Amino acid sequence: MAKPDRFIGTLLAALSVTVLVACSAAPVRLDEASLEAKARSIHARILSVDTHCDTPMMMLRGSFDIGQRHEPGKPGSGLIDLPRMKEGCLDALFFGAFVGQGPLTPEAYAKAKDQADRLIAAVDAMCVQYPDLVEKATTPADAWRIKAAGKRIAFIGMENGYPIGTDLSFIQAYAKKGVRYITLCHSADNQICDSSTDRRNPEDKGLSEFGRRVVAECNRNGIMIDVSHMSDKSFTDVLAASQAPIFASHSCCRALCDNPRNLTDDMIKALAKKGGVLQMCFLSDYLRAPRANPARDQALKELEAKYGPQRNLRGIADEAKRAQAMQEFRDVNQKYPLALASVKDVVDHIDHIVKLVGVDYVGIGTDFDGGGGISDCPDVSRMFRVTMELLRRGYNEKEIGKIWGGNVMRVLQKVIDTAA
Repeated sequence: MAKPDRFIGTLLAALSVTVLVACSAAPVRLDEASLEAKARSIHARILSVDTHCDTPMMMLRGSFDIGQRHEPGKPGSGLIDLPRMKEGCLDALFFGAFVGQGPLTPEAYAKAKDQADRLIAAVDAMCVQYPDLVEKATTPADAWRIKAAGKRIAFIGMENGYPIGTDLSFIQAYAKKGVRYITLCHSADNQICDSSTDRRNPEDKGLSEFGRRVVAECNRNGIMIDVSHMSDKSFTDVLAASQAPIFASHSCCRALCDNPRNLTDDMIKALAKKGGVLQMCFLSDYLRAPRANPARDQALKELEAKYGPQRNLRGIADEAKRAQAMQEFRDVNQKYPLALASVKDVVDHIDHIVKLVGVDYVGIGTDFDGGGGISDCPDVSRMFRVTMELLRRGYNEKEIGKIWGGNVMRVLQKVIDTAA
């Protein structure tokens, strides 16, 4: 039997370790300036990645110069430019080549492919025009090398597999152009799979037979498969068909916000088991239930009767009609402003995933310039505020590094290795 004094000493030592462990996970209590300084210091050492923006659509407009700083909130300023990326401590962006869903015809497929090619070319042109500010990447090693050179990092993702048409050879062609993920569908069902927001046909058919070949070809060419926007059955089918991890480039948790664009807890668990990652979208509709605003609801109802659901506007094929619809919706949003979600709401979703499956399966995908933007992080220049909130809640630098880029770079490398 141990002597009493030795027993007490052992007990005190154990209690000391417990207290130290508890303290190491305790929320950080610093004034705002010190907290921001700590966040910026961490960003200097980690790789921060945002996996989805729609800025290439703005880059095709002659009036928008991504190499120049645009004052946030001003008309035509957008939410992203290279100087503001640096201000916000964001290293890397997956620039989205988005094409709205149209008819499933050879002529429409050709038009969609032309638009996708123009958007990809816009990202390449940015890198040529501003070689001292930004460089294109296709691998995690590229990203770290470019960060070390003090430049921003440009990855390319394709939002909507519609431009593939029915020609699987286009997937290899897109891979050679640097496309590193494909969101298989958007707001409507297509030739590859069913969408989460298109129930004109109440049956969720999931992944098509052609879609299964698309999945295999993405695996073969080192392209990540993005499950954002797809229906629940499509998600399950893709998970079973893919030989590599999959990811959601800009979605959130359905348990916290009941939106069909979000993933259920069971889907998150299945995604994690496959080694994938769920990237948090900065869109209020995906982060929390909307606050009551009857006047706004009525105005939006009238516009949706005229143009269809607001979430589907980017899928309107006629450019003039799309521009007019977007302007009318903007006018309503300005007249009846929405109570936006906040960084705290984003980190609530991160916390949920960490508690559910661990810190290795969550990341950031804002959807800036495509609908994303929250009250205290309205554009890319304030991205470090997410890190400040993570610090407040007790996340350490290693965990923050995983959330900001380590997790999605792990997935990308695994997809590349699977192809090899």
